[in-house]
Amino acid sequence: MKKYLSEAIGTFALVFCGTGAIIINEVSGGTVTHLGVAMTFGLIILGMIYALGDLSGAHFNPAVTIGFTVAGSFPVKNVVPYILSQSVGALLASCLLKYLFPQNMHLGATLPSGTDLQSFWLEIVLTYFLMFVIIRVATGSKETGIMAGIAIGSIVGLEAAFAGPICGASMNPARSLAPAIVSGDLHSIWVYVTAPFIGSVLAVLTNKYLKSN
Repeated sequence: MKKYLSEAIGTFALVFCGTGAIIINEVSGGTVTHLGVAMTFGLIILGMIYALGDLSGAHFNPAVTIGFTVAGSFPVKNVVPYILSQSVGALLASCLLKYLFPQNMHLGATLPSGTDLQSFWLEIVLTYFLMFVIIRVATGSKETGIMAGIAIGSIVGLEAAFAGPICGASMNPARSLAPAIVSGDLHSIWVYVTAPFIGSVLAVLTNKYLKSN
């Protein structure tokens, strides 16, 4: 239960701070700025990895959990509880943000600025890079260690900085699904609940090839 609670807390923090930064940027007339939003996502991931990595492995993302499972470093029996914990944490964060900012329409949801297909491919590539970095710096299925938080937080911030204006740079089904459900805007949600899993699995397969003799 400590692992599941840790995943819920970490995902709550990610969605509350990350999508909260988007909302506050909107209501404040751009005070946070786009780069500020990207930095918020990267820094909250960095902080939560250091805070909770030794307890749950600091996945905070169903695509990461599936990636570690495909890699053979995470037990299949824990997949559903982890994803449920992540989803609950994300939903609670979006519900709280809805209470705090009831007039906000999208609650920081990820919505394509171009076509769905464009964002679909972007999300695959972005999640590929994210999972590739994670699996190369993680210890087993745990994102722990001095460099893990810096490397993973940096790649999240980097990808949010350059791709966020086009696809939202979600790389995380829980992060996208929660604000979509709470705001009632499920437009293009299929992109964000499919592409991250594909990118994550491709990254794991690449890593397996690189490690093979």
